[in-house]
Amino acid sequence: MGNKKTLIQIITIYILLIIIALAMLFPLFWLLSTSFKSAGEDIFAFPPQFIPQQFTLENFVLVWQNYPFGKYLLNSSISAVLTVSLNLLFCALAAYPLARLEFKGRDFIFVLIVATIMIPFQIVMIPLYIFAVNLGLKNNYLGLILPQITSAFGIFLLRQAFQGVPKELEEAGRMDGCSELGIWWHIMLPAIRPAIITLAIFVFIGSWSDFLWPLIILDRPDYYTLPLGVASLASSLDLNWRFIAAGSIISLVPVLVLFITLQHYIIPSDANTGVKG
Repeated sequence: MGNKKTLIQIITIYILLIIIALAMLFPLFWLLSTSFKSAGEDIFAFPPQFIPQQFTLENFVLVWQNYPFGKYLLNSSISAVLTVSLNLLFCALAAYPLARLEFKGRDFIFVLIVATIMIPFQIVMIPLYIFAVNLGLKNNYLGLILPQITSAFGIFLLRQAFQGVPKELEEAGRMDGCSELGIWWHIMLPAIRPAIITLAIFVFIGSWSDFLWPLIILDRPDYYTLPLGVASLASSLDLNWRFIAAGSIISLVPVLVLFITLQHYIIPSDANTGVKG
């Protein structure tokens, strides 16, 4: 009787999970289907028709030819790569002493950093914009990545990862004559590689999909990122949902490829493998 009850509970949980997954994936299915539909098909039909009657790549071709999506893609790539690189560098440099070094006020500083997670971006948005404009960072890549070059979440994540590294590895590095910077680079960073890759994925997705800050700091189409490019399709007089869907799919593909490529690295690391018993 107990096994039967457990089986019913498992089946119920799986059914609920499938329903939730389908509900979350429905907009993506609709977007993908719309991007491949021809001009004569009704994209708002009910019930929805996910399989196009006439499969076509014309929407992608026209969007790429009539709008500078190549430039948008380049801008998003440059912004995302710089953001990820600087975020990993600064977060790792800040997290290491907060995790491994002893100094007065360390825990208080860490609490202050983590507390900033609760501050909405909308509160600091205007001061940050004024600061960026006064520095002449409007309409350039540096101004675009400025708010994301470090994050409290990244410092917290890497600090927790650093704390999980055995002290024996650190002591072995000091015995070999490594400086603190050498220990950080040659020993600590390789030991927390899964955490670094996890943070890189989160930062990349956040930078790639960011809309609000680029909308504020950019007013020249030459520097538009993909979210702004897709939004420009929606705001045009000739509103075409097939073009919008095609542009959205173009902006989604790099994120999906990155996640699929790196997902197997997002596993708990066993830093103890470097310690001999």
